[in-house]
Amino acid sequence: MQTFFGSVWWLIVSLGILVTFHEFGHFWVARRFGIKVLRFSVGFGAPLWRRLGGDGTEYQIAMIPLGGYVKMLDEREQEVRAEDLPHAFNRKPVLQRIAVVAAGPVFNLLLCVALLWLMYLVGKPDYLPLVGRAEGIAAAAGLSHGDRLLSIAGQDTPTWTDAAFALSQAAVERKPVKIAFEQASGTRLQRTLALDRLAPDTLPARVIQAVGLTPRQFLLPAVIGSVAADSAAVGRLQPGDRIIRIGNQPIDGWDQVSTAIQAQARADEALEIVVRRAADALALAIPLRRDDSSTTPRWILGITPQAAAAAYDTVLRHGPVDALFASLGETWRLTGGTLTMLGQMLTGKASIHNLSGPLSIAQYANASAQLGLAWFLFFLALMSLSLGIINLLPIPILDGGHLLYYLIELVKGSPVSERAMIAGQYLGLTLLVGLMGLAFYSDIVRIID
Repeated sequence: MQTFFGSVWWLIVSLGILVTFHEFGHFWVARRFGIKVLRFSVGFGAPLWRRLGGDGTEYQIAMIPLGGYVKMLDEREQEVRAEDLPHAFNRKPVLQRIAVVAAGPVFNLLLCVALLWLMYLVGKPDYLPLVGRAEGIAAAAGLSHGDRLLSIAGQDTPTWTDAAFALSQAAVERKPVKIAFEQASGTRLQRTLALDRLAPDTLPARVIQAVGLTPRQFLLPAVIGSVAADSAAVGRLQPGDRIIRIGNQPIDGWDQVSTAIQAQARADEALEIVVRRAADALALAIPLRRDDSSTTPRWILGITPQAAAAAYDTVLRHGPVDALFASLGETWRLTGGTLTMLGQMLTGKASIHNLSGPLSIAQYANASAQLGLAWFLFFLALMSLSLGIINLLPIPILDGGHLLYYLIELVKGSPVSERAMIAGQYLGLTLLVGLMGLAFYSDIVRIID
């Protein structure tokens, strides 16, 4: 329940910041051109708070926090007094109207840069891209324990976040990609990662696991947390014991424990478990219990791991000037990745599961807020960029649809007819509802999986 309310709260905070800045872009540019702004609203529906400013604009916060709008004086929507006609939006030159409409997405782009700049100043903690275990596709590419990823498909990977982003992008086309990595010995190598071997239904969030990579920091140490009361290991194994060998297989991570047990357990035979307790190494012969209740019978030792949180081992931090260049570069990279993904979804090369709706966004907002200020700033920057790009799509109702109308007006020399605009609004609303439906569906599938 706490997670639910936390997700709702951080979703409202995030959308409030992003929408306010987006609409302020429209508002600020409109005022620069002498356009009268009647209302500046954050949210839709019934107002929760309202105030009439000294500039004649009504400012309000509305009940539904999923957007906002700036209502300008316009003859197409209401009767305008003769003395106010010069301040009507529809009376302004087409280039000024284009500037007003484009200002919202542009301000989102500027906000993205500013948030990333602040993130680099604060310092974003992360994990070094060190391989803990490599299996399957990753092992076939030559990766092994201790290797450090340097680049994937030409993108530098100073952290696991960058590596995950690069892998998710590269995996969309299911084509082999070049990777560069440094072995523990210092030798640098280039190999090919066969992403064409990925299963067609692999979700973007699970590409790292599907490739067979386990970050070194995420390897749970083979330390016993508890021993079940009905286990034959009671009185022999103790919480805090580190398992170093099972049978003839060395153990360096908890993920190897079950596999080693299933491979070597035999009926009526005790299995040798070697543990390190304090400074001593103890070899203990322990009989196992066979569980035949499931479709796949398993041998049960009756132990659970000691909980251990992965600790960050690097921080992305720059001074004010370097942070600016880094934020511009990151904005460029994120923009390219977002546009590529949109294009691939439109052409059917990428799954609709790449879409995130309100449910996923709320979860990401809450999770990033719990990780600290720098991670929340990164989340806001990514959302601001996405909001700006989506609003530029040539769909009526969105800013991109209005820009399309004005570009047509520039070419033909007269405004688009009212009938065409109304038809476009209905078409845009249908497309938008369909897009939201797909996003909700993607959310539900992601949650179920």
